[in-house]
Amino acid sequence: MTITTAIIGLGIMGRRMLEHMQLHPDYAPTVLWDPNPENCALALQIAPQSRIAASAEEAIAACDLAYLACPPVPRKDYALSAAAKGKAVFLEKPLGVDITQSIELVERLSETGVPAAVNFTQAAGAALTDVSRAANAGELGDVLGVDIIVTYAHWPRAWQSAADWLRYRDEGGMTREVISHFLFFSERILGPLSLVWARPSYPADPALCETHMLARLETSDGRPVSVLASVGGAQPDRQELTVKGTKVSRRISEFYLDAASDGGPFHPESVPPDDPRATSLKAQLDDLVRLIQGAPNRLATPAEALRIQVLVEAMLAGKA
Repeated sequence: MTITTAIIGLGIMGRRMLEHMQLHPDYAPTVLWDPNPENCALALQIAPQSRIAASAEEAIAACDLAYLACPPVPRKDYALSAAAKGKAVFLEKPLGVDITQSIELVERLSETGVPAAVNFTQAAGAALTDVSRAANAGELGDVLGVDIIVTYAHWPRAWQSAADWLRYRDEGGMTREVISHFLFFSERILGPLSLVWARPSYPADPALCETHMLARLETSDGRPVSVLASVGGAQPDRQELTVKGTKVSRRISEFYLDAASDGGPFHPESVPPDDPRATSLKAQLDDLVRLIQGAPNRLATPAEALRIQVLVEAMLAGKA
C-alpha cells in the first residue's frame, strides 16, 4: 500500500519525518504546508517532488494520512478536520496544553473511528519493547519504580533553536517535550501514574518556560517515579530513565541506549544501531502502517497521550 501523506508543520520535526517517509516504501508525502515560507523552501529541498498547499485544509483534503508536526495549540483543529474527512491522524506530542480541549479531541477522534496515534518516539522502539518483555517475563524481579534524570546546558538545545516556541511557557519547555516521553515509557512498564508532588522553577520573565523540575509520581500501589530535570551549567545533555528491579535494572540513555545492571556496573544489552534516529522513525512508521491497516501496533493512543498531558500540566503548575 502507498499512504498519501500531508505534513502540516515543516519545522525540524516535520522535515525530519518528511525525510524518513520518503525512505519508507509505504508512504508518499506528496502535499505539505507551513505558514513560514522559509520552512516550506527547506522542505522542498528535501522533497522536490512534493508540493506546498495553499492552506492546511487543502493539504488535509489531498491525503490519506495527516501528520501534524505544528505547535500544540492548533493541532486539535487540524486533527478534527482530518478526522471529519475520514483521514488517519498522526500527531506530534504533546497532545495539547489545554486539558479540556484535549479531552474533547480524544473523545471526538474516538467517535469518528479513524486511525489515530501520537508520536511518542520510543513506543515502537527496541528499548521499550524489550524492557516490557523482560518485566512481563519476570526477568527484572519485582519492578520497584523508575528514576528519570534530564539535564541540559541550554534549552532549547542547539538543534531546536529554530523552533522558538519551545522556550516559552505557553507551549514549550523540557517537561512537555522530553520528560513526557519518559513518563509514557514509565506508564507502559508500571501502569497509570498519579502526581504526588512537583516543584517546577521558572525564570524571572513569566513568558519563559521552566528551568528545573523535581517531581514524584506513583502507581496505584505506591511504586514511585522520581523526576530530576534542570537546565544550566557547562555539561553535555543527559536524558536517562532507569527501570529498577530487584533482580535486574534497565537504564535507557538518549532514548535508545539500553543497559542492564544486576548490582554492578551497567552493561549494554544490545549493539546500538548505526543511525538511531532512522531506526526509531522506521519502527514508528512501520507500526503506523499496521494501525492504518487495523492491525495490532505499539503506537501511543490518544488516550495514553492525554494521560501524559494531564500529568505534565499538573507538574508544570506545581503541587505541594
